[in-house]
Parts: sequence; structure tokens; C-alpha cells
Amino acid sequence: MNEPSPPLAGRREWTGLAVLLLPLLLVSMDVSVLYFAVPFISADLEPTATQQLWIFDIYGFVLAGLLITMGALGDRIGRRRLLMIGAAAFALTSAAAAYAGSAEALITSRALLGIGGATLMPSTLALIRNMFHEAKQRATAIGIWTAALTFGVALGPILSGLLLEHFWWGSVFLINVPFMLLLVVLAPLLVPESRRVAGGRFDLIGAALSLAAVLPVIWGVKELAAEGDVRLAVAAIITGLAVGAAFLHRQRTSPDPMIDLALFRGRAFSGAVAVNTLAMFALVGFAIFTTQLLQTVWGMSPLEAALWSLVPSLGIGAVAPVAAGLAQRGVPRNRLVAAGFLIALAGFAAMTAVGADSPLWTLMACAALYACGLVVVMSLSTELILWAAPPERAGSASALSETASEFGGALGMAVLGSIGTAVFRAHLEVPAALPVEAADTARETLAGAAVVAATAPGPVGEALFASARTAFVSGLHAAAITAAVLMALAAALALLTLRGGAPGHVAAPADCLPDAVTGAEAAPSAGTAPYPAAEAAPSSTAGSATGIVAQDTTAAV
Repeated sequence: MNEPSPPLAGRREWTGLAVLLLPLLLVSMDVSVLYFAVPFISADLEPTATQQLWIFDIYGFVLAGLLITMGALGDRIGRRRLLMIGAAAFALTSAAAAYAGSAEALITSRALLGIGGATLMPSTLALIRNMFHEAKQRATAIGIWTAALTFGVALGPILSGLLLEHFWWGSVFLINVPFMLLLVVLAPLLVPESRRVAGGRFDLIGAALSLAAVLPVIWGVKELAAEGDVRLAVAAIITGLAVGAAFLHRQRTSPDPMIDLALFRGRAFSGAVAVNTLAMFALVGFAIFTTQLLQTVWGMSPLEAALWSLVPSLGIGAVAPVAAGLAQRGVPRNRLVAAGFLIALAGFAAMTAVGADSPLWTLMACAALYACGLVVVMSLSTELILWAAPPERAGSASALSETASEFGGALGMAVLGSIGTAVFRAHLEVPAALPVEAADTARETLAGAAVVAATAPGPVGEALFASARTAFVSGLHAAAITAAVLMALAAALALLTLRGGAPGHVAAPADCLPDAVTGAEAAPSAGTAPYPAAEAAPSSTAGSATGIVAQDTTAAV
């Protein structure tokens, strides 16, 4: 007997999606909104170098460490409820950050913002799953979600620059408050609740282990990317992995684990998480090269570079829905994901033709090509991740995907950044006339070479900067070649692991409760629809999870 067609989403669901994009944009913008505010914060709060680093990084560290915990919590107490709690917390801590009177207070506020952000990200994904039942509509919603997240990271520096031209540095945080309060008001009216009824006890020990596993690894990888203390970074990674092993053991033995490890036995789920992670590796890892090319090599101001970085993002909003439409017309998803990787491969390969004196449009075209290809990958793999996961684990699966994306982005920065730096140092020609200390500074980074060149005598400085520009572009080319090779391997992986993945309508299990739009949270009695007759019950079908969360990336370019 044919299964009845799932109900179509109406105006209320699409309006609800727009409401869910509010926290998505703000959380992703907070990744990059401080880029222009640093000089103002430094002048006002006078942080030490270490404190300044923590002002930047603590938000992403806390968010990454708590994603798994908050995903599991949302499955138990209700995803909309967690979303509203997180929105209120995000508004309060944004106000606290805006009026922080010391570096310590700002670091604390940023950490609390990370907690709020961790509640918001998995909740939006899991709620989208329960709002869009029909496969084509759901895929379109996922494409919009992915594009909005990408756009938010790109918009952060631009919004920051515009606000700082007219207001004090706290305005970059205060802008969050009205939008989060709007979310608290509108979510109960437009977004249906969904939660797991038979949730069992929340595993506090497992939550602590997940945080203790993720934080040291993310920190260690980023420390390697920043060329910090290698021994300390490696020790942190090893410690995190050891705690991670203890966390996995607890998940295997717990009667009600935070993560259902059986998910990874499915080829579709593990394959989708893997390709999503590889996409983030390339996207985040290469971002630092394009931003440095715009600012340091080509001499653009930060705001000008940020505005140009939006250009490749213009095509991103279109490619994800197009890919979703092709999938709904019967094109196998593994082939579409592989095609996305091959498009990205073409973009990275074309990057090897970009030089220090190339016209701007060449960089824009190459960046648009690889960014669009990777967004196709992430939007389709996102849909596959939650399709392959049980509906009652929607929040946990979303958090798993985003955490894996965090690792992918951090690892991309470390690996591609290290390759670029090694090639830069190998190709840099330092004039013999430079003092030893200045020469050592110039060899460290492109920015260091630019500073030394600006203070050196005319011909010496000009020669150093010309060599630094050429050496940096050589490093960019090496990173692009590495990324292109990785894209080829990822395309093969997608073809092998994502075969047969075709999200569709699946009946809700008994322990996954979708509540009415009015917010009622009592389980329906036998024979009673969980929604009033005028409303369609939220499906427990495939949904989405991705994470261009790229907590320390700049723009899609």
C-alpha cells in the first residue's frame, strides 16, 4: 500500500523558517564581528596579548565544546524551549559584553555568548526537520539555512565596520539584543515544538567528558595553526583524544547515551559527516589566504576587503536550492555531492593562476567557484545526515555534524596554513642589509614582512615587500593544490559512501513528540492527532545539520 504523501508546508512554516534564521545569522556573525573592533577594544580595555587572544577565541571554543551537550539537551527538554532559553541568554550576555568594563569581563561575556550560541545552532536544525515534511520543500529550507549561515559569517566584518564608523565598540554586541528578543516573541507563535518523550536522564558526566574532549583538541589544532608552542599543542590534542575515548566508552555502555554510536555504522550518516568535514577543511582553511591577498598583498582596507569578500557569496544563495531541486528530480545525491567537490576542485585549481598582480575579478571568480561547489556539498550532506539519523536524535545528530565541522575547519587552518607558511619562508628573499632581528620577523609571516618593509630604507623595503608578495602567492598556490587534491579524494569518497541516500518521508516513532504550534507539550492520547485539525503535524523526516560554523573563519571567500 502506498504511503500517504506528506503535508506541504504553508505560510506559517516558511515564516517560521525566517524566524529561525535570526539566531543563525547572529551566531555566525559573532564569529567574525570583532575583526574591526580590536583596535577600539585595545584602546579602551587595554588587554594583554594573551587576553586579546582569548577575547577572540573563547566564543568559538565554548560553542564547539557544548554543541553535543546542547543537542542532546534539546532532544530531551524540547528544541524550541532550548532555542528560546538560548536566545534570552544570548541577548543578556550580548548586553553584558557591550558594556564590559575590563578585558576579564569581556572574556567572561564572550564565553557566556558561546554557551548561548551552542543552544541555538542544533535547535534551529532540528526544528527545521519537524517543520518541513515534503522532501523538496525540506531540501529548499536546508539550502536557505546553509546560505544564511555562510552569509552571516561574511556579513560580520562588514556590519562591524559600519557600526564602528558611527558608534562605540560595544555596538557590535548590542545589535544582537533586539533580534534575540524578537525571536523569543515570535518563536512560540510560528515554530512548533518537538522533543523526545522517552528521554531518560540527562548524562551530566557525558556532557562534561564531551566538553573536556572537544576543547583541548580544538585549542591544540588552532595553536598549531598559529605556530604557538608545538609541545603544548600536541599535549592538548593527545589529552583531548584520551578524554574523547572515555566519552565514547561511556556512550557505548550508557542505557541512554547522548550520542547513538550506531549512527556511524550506517554508510550514509558516516559518509555525509565525513564529506561535510572535508568541505569545511577546505573552505575555512583557505579563507586566510584570500583575505591576506586582498588586504596585505593588494593593499585594501579591512572594510573594502570585507565588501569584496561578499561578491562570491552572491551566488551561494542560488546554488544550494538548485542542487536540492536536481536531487528531487532524481539525480543521485552521491553524484551531486561529488560534482560539488569537482566544482570546488576547479576553483582551487584556478587559484594557482592568481598572482600578486592579477586583476581582482580573477580572485572573485575562483573564490565563487570553490565556494559554490562546497556549499552544494554541505547543503546536500546536511540533508543526508539527519535523514540517516532517528528523528528522536535530531538535535544530537545536528550537534555531531557541527562539531565535526568545527574540527574540519580548525584542521584546515592548521594544515593549509602550515603548508602556506612553509612555502612562504622557503621562497622569501630577505635583503642582506636588514638587521638580524628584523629579518627574523620578516620570515615569520606576510604581515611581519610587510611591517618590516614599511620601516626599512626605501630600496631595501621595496625589495623585501616585493619578495614577500611573491613568496606569499607561492604559498597560496601550494595550499590551493593541496585543497584541489583533497577535493578529488572527497569526490571519490562521496561516490562510494553516499550511494542510495535518498531522503524521504518517514513515520515518526513513538518517542518523538511534535507539539502543536500553540506550544502544548502534553503527549497526544491514543487516536488523537498531535496537531489540531487545521494544522499539519510536524514530520520526523530527514532534516539538516551542517556547520559552516567555521568559528574562526572570515567569509566564504
